[in-house]
Amino acid sequence: MLAFVTRAMGKQAVLKGAGLVKPVSVTRIPGRYLVHQEGLPKLPVPSLRQTMGRYLAALQPIVSQEELEHTRKLVEEFQSPGGVGERLQKGLERKARKTENWLSDWWLQTAYLEYRLPVVVHSSPGVVLPRLQFHDRQGQMWHAAKLIAGVLDFKSMIDNETLPVEFLGGKPLCMNQYYQILSSCRIPGPKRDSVVNHALSMKPPSHITVVHNFQFFVLDVYNSDGSPLTVDQIYVQLEKIWNSSLQTNKEPIGILTSQHRNTWGKAYNNLIKDKTNKESVRAIQKSIFTVCLDAPMPRVSDELYRSRVATQMLHGGGSRWNSGNRWFDKTLQFIIGEDGSCGLMYEHAPAEGPPIVALVDHVVEYTKKSETVRAPMIPLAMPQKLRFNITPEIKKDIEKAKQNLNIMVQELDVKVMVFSHFGKEFPKSQKMSPDAFIQIALQLAYYRIYSLCCSTYESASLRMFRLGRTDTIRSCSQESLLFVQAMDNAAKQNQEKVDLLQKAIRAHRSYTDMAIQGQAIDRHLLGLKLQAIEDLTTIPEIFMDTAYAVASHFNLSTSQVPAQTDCVMCFGPVVPDGYGVCYNPMAEHINFSVSAFNSCAETNAARLSHFLEEALIDMRDLLMQTPRSKL
Repeated sequence: MLAFVTRAMGKQAVLKGAGLVKPVSVTRIPGRYLVHQEGLPKLPVPSLRQTMGRYLAALQPIVSQEELEHTRKLVEEFQSPGGVGERLQKGLERKARKTENWLSDWWLQTAYLEYRLPVVVHSSPGVVLPRLQFHDRQGQMWHAAKLIAGVLDFKSMIDNETLPVEFLGGKPLCMNQYYQILSSCRIPGPKRDSVVNHALSMKPPSHITVVHNFQFFVLDVYNSDGSPLTVDQIYVQLEKIWNSSLQTNKEPIGILTSQHRNTWGKAYNNLIKDKTNKESVRAIQKSIFTVCLDAPMPRVSDELYRSRVATQMLHGGGSRWNSGNRWFDKTLQFIIGEDGSCGLMYEHAPAEGPPIVALVDHVVEYTKKSETVRAPMIPLAMPQKLRFNITPEIKKDIEKAKQNLNIMVQELDVKVMVFSHFGKEFPKSQKMSPDAFIQIALQLAYYRIYSLCCSTYESASLRMFRLGRTDTIRSCSQESLLFVQAMDNAAKQNQEKVDLLQKAIRAHRSYTDMAIQGQAIDRHLLGLKLQAIEDLTTIPEIFMDTAYAVASHFNLSTSQVPAQTDCVMCFGPVVPDGYGVCYNPMAEHINFSVSAFNSCAETNAARLSHFLEEALIDMRDLLMQTPRSKL
């Protein structure tokens, strides 16, 4: 979950928050995939001394002076000539020389495939799309048909390798993630999962899966001549699916995928012992993507509508509603409700937010086109219903999954807020990065609630490098701390507050710039730790230190995911007493989603949203009330 790349779909887009001195255009030019990839630089290994210095600086606002002094001694020892740090650094540098990307496989394993909590809420993001103007099954199926055709249109660019290469500040970006999101699926294992990608197989899949009333169907989306089905044809097929899945008493087999990964791993092996079940599961895994035709959800006020849709995208609303209408391991699931709710969720292992949002932007534009093609209606075969043989043991696993999922549903607190006072144009008018402005407002909001700062994670894209994923922008800095302490201090003059705000924003931009160039600290520290584990040596003391635990406990896990579509991505917190905050800055408003866990008395999504709104307004007012000549 990240994003500093904005898409230029036929027009120039401006790069925001990328820590560059002035806005830079992101241009797109057609290019062949492999030649392009081979031309990308490899991810560097930062110098040990640089990372250690920056690590101590990052700890300053979040640990006590005493803890900082203790860590300083550990750092000196770790980086001493001929010491442990030097040996591990050499191991990393060796790995960097021998592999395409020293980090990518380690990151995939540790961040995703070895992570054992459910993918639902804890890992998979959702996307809330604008409300659709229909309230019946015809509208639902018509929109679903257009959406499917739009995804297939995007897929043709991937298949033909004509997907335009993206650039950031004049540098080409790795396009690998686009080739991982279709025809792929996560597969549970007893201790570690895997991801299978069928797109590159000898006979790539030509079907999608559609799920309605907990029943899965295989829908072939290509004609025998290889051309994609038209919107009309898809609509007819969806109608057949709908009419043959009217019963609502079916076992929600998909809910099994919401379990703790070890539990699901065991249930999965049990499920696929049966040949029919195995074939059905394989058909879902191989499908290009999944479309979930959801039943209507309980009605809520317009004010709460987006927040309710966010929960629908993240977990389906519970076993009584649409949580059984999913296969949570599937990389891409588009969700369309009978009541006009629309969005998607994605399994995070293969990709970050921007490629997903690029696909969304393309599909949304595609669905707006009026459909003029009326294909000759050649009779199409009935979509195949996937059968499952439910043994008493599988039935027991389903019941347990329902209970656990319903607990997660009760646990998650999500608030989607449309901040309408201003959008990204205001910070830009002040010569400030919109992303940095929002991040500093978040620091101010958190400080006003808790009277302290916390470890803050913001995703930074490493796609300037081959197979690059993400690193961390640590938005909490000594500069941000000085600003938030000064902001509500009546003894401070406005001019001093503005100066401190500008310093905080500059510090954020410079950290961002450093991160996207592969010079941040978090993945380097992780690499050094994993190198020690790989070498079968004892874990260095620096990683057993309290300060390292504090630095790794992200009470604020945040991500900017800009889109041309008026949508917002959402995800759960990464720690029990934390928040998940995602935002899409539009020109004149900002879409935010804020999540927290109800079991934590100290956190509350609506409260943080409220304080965030106030912080943004107060920062704007501070700038407006301070004479520009002094800025």
